[in-house]
Amino acid sequence: MRRLVMWDIDYTLLRGGGVAGNAWKAAFTAVTGQQWRHMPILGGRTDLDICAEVFDVHGVTDCTPERFFATYAERVHADRHLFAEHGSLMPGVRDVLAGLAAHPHVVQTLVTGNIAPVARLKVAAFGLGGVFDAEVGGYGTEDHVRATLVRRSRERAEAKYGEPFEAVVVGDTVADVAGALANDAVAVGVATGSTRAGDLRAAGAHHVLTDLSDTSSVVRLLGGLDRVG
Repeated sequence: MRRLVMWDIDYTLLRGGGVAGNAWKAAFTAVTGQQWRHMPILGGRTDLDICAEVFDVHGVTDCTPERFFATYAERVHADRHLFAEHGSLMPGVRDVLAGLAAHPHVVQTLVTGNIAPVARLKVAAFGLGGVFDAEVGGYGTEDHVRATLVRRSRERAEAKYGEPFEAVVVGDTVADVAGALANDAVAVGVATGSTRAGDLRAAGAHHVLTDLSDTSSVVRLLGGLDRVG
């Protein structure tokens, strides 16, 4: 069976260096006229969910998420060069992505809490845009619950390619693990963010990695090659 490897972005593939966060705050003030007063917990959440909390805390009732996200995407686009200047790829990422791309039974995509335009800008800033089939990904405007993104991504992949996929979710938070388990996907936790390896295991991750630096082992694991031969 073909494998669909669903990558989280922030602290799994890369660190954005605060660029998106600064753009979010600037966009919020631009569309609401209010000063930023509250930073929610971000890890593992979708942008739609974060936006709902931010609007609620600030008492915003006259702005839609769609209007805010359009301005936010424009701000990120204007500052996109800063991702590579202030951020970085996580260890081993480039080699693992290339290693998986060499296996025709593997499709790689993005399942991320980011809205789609920002997701594209983040990976493109590090020259990774061509690695992912972004068309079948799951993005942060689709639902408040991350598990829905996983389900829709697999549905898109199976509709596009005309065959079933075994899904693998790779992420650094408990929410990534939960989204995988809710969809009978393989959950691979990577302890490169703020969530400890033990917490990823306790959440039910099938595999927990310190990082992605052991290229051959990670490619075999994510590509399902350990079961071959």
